[in-house]
Order: sequence, then structure tokens, then C-alpha cells
Amino acid sequence: MDPRPADVIRVGIDLGTQSVRALLADDAGRVLALGSARLTSHRRSDGDRRHEQDPHQWWDAVGTASRQAFGALTPERRRAVVGAVAICSTSGTVLLGDDHGAPLTPALMYDDARAVDELARLNERLDDGRAAIQLSWALPKIDWLFRHHTTTGRSGRHVMHSADVIAAALVGHRVDTDSSHALKSGYDVVAGQWDEPLLAAAGVVPATLPAVVPPGSTLGTVTAAAAEHTGIPAGTRVVAGMTDGCAAQIAAGALTLGSWNAVLGTTLVLKGVSATLIDDPAGAVYSHRHPDGGWLPGGASNVGAGAVAGEFADDDLDALAAEAGRRFEPAGAVIYPLTARGERFPFVRPDASRFELGATSSRAERYAAVVQGVAYVERLCFERLAALGAPIDGDIRITGGGTRSDYWNQLRADVLGRPLVIPRTPEPAFGMAVLASAGHHADPGVTVTDRAAAMVGRRAVVEPRADAHERLTQGYDRLVAELTRRGHLEAATPATTSATPATTATTSTAAQRLSGRFSP
Repeated sequence: MDPRPADVIRVGIDLGTQSVRALLADDAGRVLALGSARLTSHRRSDGDRRHEQDPHQWWDAVGTASRQAFGALTPERRRAVVGAVAICSTSGTVLLGDDHGAPLTPALMYDDARAVDELARLNERLDDGRAAIQLSWALPKIDWLFRHHTTTGRSGRHVMHSADVIAAALVGHRVDTDSSHALKSGYDVVAGQWDEPLLAAAGVVPATLPAVVPPGSTLGTVTAAAAEHTGIPAGTRVVAGMTDGCAAQIAAGALTLGSWNAVLGTTLVLKGVSATLIDDPAGAVYSHRHPDGGWLPGGASNVGAGAVAGEFADDDLDALAAEAGRRFEPAGAVIYPLTARGERFPFVRPDASRFELGATSSRAERYAAVVQGVAYVERLCFERLAALGAPIDGDIRITGGGTRSDYWNQLRADVLGRPLVIPRTPEPAFGMAVLASAGHHADPGVTVTDRAAAMVGRRAVVEPRADAHERLTQGYDRLVAELTRRGHLEAATPATTSATPATTATTSTAAQRLSGRFSP
């Protein structure tokens, strides 16, 4: 007799930058247990821009986190079937491995910035019609790895993404990679194959790259040795995962057409769903494949909650938020709160810099100006997406550390003029548990969207205040005007200046009305 859906356990593993998290959930979306283990990075302060991690430590940490999670199960739950495990990891993190999938080199993390020469050569060789590759991509790092690492007495040199390392350790052999992790390594998601002209420009030999499969594809089963190390039963299926950003989108349940997940962490990341590929000549918006068909367009701004953490680390944020809400909507000053030079979404400008218009009279007003600035950028990002033809009329779901602030949640709803949904379990590891529950042998027709609808719950819905949206638009318009004056945005007619997601969501001519500010 087949087990009931709630009796099947799905395992999601999130290989992050600072920690590994292993989450166990049933097919009703209940989180049964969670384990975690810290990771350490290797950086230097002498300006060489390195950020490495030891991939062997990843496997140790996965074992610790997974054993902790399985050890926390009740005796009844320990008798349940473990259906599958899926793994997410940071996008753009890469290393070299041997013929068996064992690491040969340290992992270059997504923000390792040593491949500047490789990036410059790559972009010089690209056709004029292509958007420039960015340093955060894995492709220039792959070129750097082959130039700086040689094997000694070990077979092969193969490109691996961080999730591939854990999957290979679980199944005991080198594995295929998924199309999500492969994107920034030079995979053409439209053609469904490695982009050989792009690889040639980077000096990367295609034979060194793994085969690519759709997320959710079976990679193998857990070996006895891996079972002892992790607590995941031997024979459990291991399926191809996705990047952490896509995993967070699944966990948020933003998988239906026109829905979006806005992640307010150190930076602001927007990821949504479109039936067609969104073409952005500037390269600010790029798309993953939706695991069920269609596309997951998105972009990542350098503006985010890091602006608050950097400036108000020693302040009582609750007190500042309370006063900001009472007295400073909008604040007297408008702040474009970049924490470092350069912006990548909603526009690409390496020379963009923080600016302030006007002055603030108190600590609380300054806090208000910073968080309002982040919210204004979020609104501008949605305008950018609408201008490119992306549908934005579905739910907007918000996740990330910024959602811990009730004030900020309300402010974002007011600035956008849209209700915001806060998911119940916004963990990338939970997103991988959802992915692992789709397409299992008993019912291969079940989609990830179906499983998210059954598993993802809502913690709260934040409704915009009718009187606040228009009031806060004043500050938004000042920000747009200054960005236009600096040449970061194209000039727009007065009729487009105050267009918002609230209006574009129901207007078929949104792209025409908004495109003035975002012409290539």
C-alpha cells in the first residue's frame, strides 16, 4: 500500500554562503525538522579580491545539518518514506572536479572578483549584439580556474557548480548539472545547449562542462556511505535542483503567470513568471527556465537592506521605524541608497553612485529616507519589468531579512500600491523540498507549480493604505528625476513619471507608456 502524501518526507538542502541548511517537509507543506551548520570563507584584505570556500567543508556541513534534521524527527516520522532530495546553491559559484565528481580546487564564490582580465578578454571577443557578461557570472571564473590550477596525479578536470559537488557525493559519481546553475556558466537556455561561441570567447573547452538536465531530473540514488554520513536513507532519489534565488521563488509560491517574489536581503532581487522570454538588450534582466515551462525573469539591484545594516547597525530600528511612520512619510530628503559604486538593476551603470537630495533633521528622518529610497528603487524595478513586457499583474510575494520589519513591509505596499503576500516558510531549502516532491514515480504529471500550490502557505497579506501611495509618490518622482538628470534613465514624458505597478498591472499599453525611461 502506497504511503499517504503526508507520510512522505522530502529533503531540501540549501548550500549558502554562510551556512548549510537541511529541511525536511511532508507533501502537505509541514516543516518536520530543520538542521544547519556554519561555513567559513577565505578572503584576504590585501586587495586581491578573492572569496573562496573549501568544497570538502561543504560535504562535512551537509552531513552535520542533515543528521541534525533527521535526528529531530519524532519516532513515528522516522518510519516515513523519504521520497527525494534536491539541492540549491549560490549562482555563479564554481570549481574544478575530477572524473568521479570529487573537488580538485577551491570553489570561487559568486563574488570572487579576481577574473577581471578573463572578463575583459571575454567581453572584447563578444559580438556587438550581445549584452556584456558580468563579473558575478561563473564563465570568467571558469577561465581563471583553468589558467591557475593544474592537476597532479588526479584524473580529469571538469567544471562543477557547488550543488553538483553535494549531489555527486550523495550518489557516488559525477553528475549532470541543472539548467539553472548552468546559466551563468555559458548555457543557452533558449537553445537548450551550451553556447559554443560564448565558450570560445571565454577560452573554455565544451568537453570540460557537464551535461545539462532540467531541474527535478533524477541524478542517482543515495549510496550507503552517503547515507551514513547524512542520515538520508540509502536508495533515496537525488534530483537536480536550482540556484538559491530560484529555490526562494519556489518557496514563496511565485510560480504562476505574472506573480513575483521580491527578496529584500542585503540586496533587492525580483524574480517572476512570464510565458515568453523577456528580452533586455541592456542585460539588467535575465531569465531562468521555469521548471514547468515558460520563463523566470528577474534582476538583482545593488540597493537593499544592506543600506540599513551599514548605517543603522547600532540603532533601535523599531523605535526609528515607529517615529518614521508617524512623522516622515515622505521624508524631507530623498536618498538613492547604494552602498558601493555601481548598479545592475533596474539599469546597468557601473558608474552609478549614492546620492542625497535635501537634508534630514533627525536620525529617524534619515532612517525614513533610506528605507523609502529602497522602496522607490523596488517600484522602479517593477516599471522596468513592465517596460520590457513582463506581466506583473499576479501576486507579489516578499521574502528576505527585510520582511522582519512590519514598518518596511507596509511602506513597500504603500509605495507599490499593491498588496504584498508574506509566505509561511520562505526558506530556499523549503523550495527544494517542494521541487523534490514534484514528478515522483507515483504521479509523474505533477508539476512544481502544483506542488507549490499544495505546500506553500501564507503568513500574512499587507494591504496598501489608500492615502499613503499618492503621498509617497512625491519622493519617488524626485528620485526618478535625479536619475534621469544623471543619465541613468531616459527622459520620460510627464504622463509616465508616476506610472506604478498598481496602474501598469491592468493597462495593456504599459510597455509603451514606460519604455521612454528604459530605451536601449
